[in-house]
Amino acid sequence: MLAVLLVCASPVIASYFTYYVIRPEGRRNFGELINPQRPLPALATRTLDGQAGELTGLKGQWLLLSVSDGACDARCESNLYFQRQLRESLGREKDRLDRVWLVEDEAVVADALLPALAASTVLRVAPAALAQWLVPAPGQRLQDHLYLVDPLGNWMMRFPANMDGPAAAKAKRDLERLLRASNSWDKDGR
Repeated sequence: MLAVLLVCASPVIASYFTYYVIRPEGRRNFGELINPQRPLPALATRTLDGQAGELTGLKGQWLLLSVSDGACDARCESNLYFQRQLRESLGREKDRLDRVWLVEDEAVVADALLPALAASTVLRVAPAALAQWLVPAPGQRLQDHLYLVDPLGNWMMRFPANMDGPAAAKAKRDLERLLRASNSWDKDGR
């Protein structure tokens, strides 16, 4: 009788042992979720041709942000490349995601970059104000990451620094999951 009782109770005992002692990691996302989320600040922006605006004007669309100075070093070029590839890899859902490059100085953007930025939003912002909103992972620079903002205007995810091909595939899975989960309330375009 005791043997039957132990056999019946063993799954329950094993589940409690696994949950409270082993502590399985239930996280499936690759990017780091920002908790609490940070709303888009009312930062003054300027386009490359000098038109003034405000960062909150970008609400209403998923935003994949990249940050760097106008000189755009190799890390910046890599982030812009992965930003473009991630958006294009979403297929028919790509219209729900905008690419945004936040330039934090007055340096002239190289003409060689302009064709790749044709479908992007490029905005100049004050670096001090931007650093109060976006925060890099410990030991990293603000320019090393890609950041994700939801359509409600909240910064909600930071992708790991120094993205490469395998990391981009994991980031794509995160984007696909988020777009699928928000399909009922999010709409295409602004």
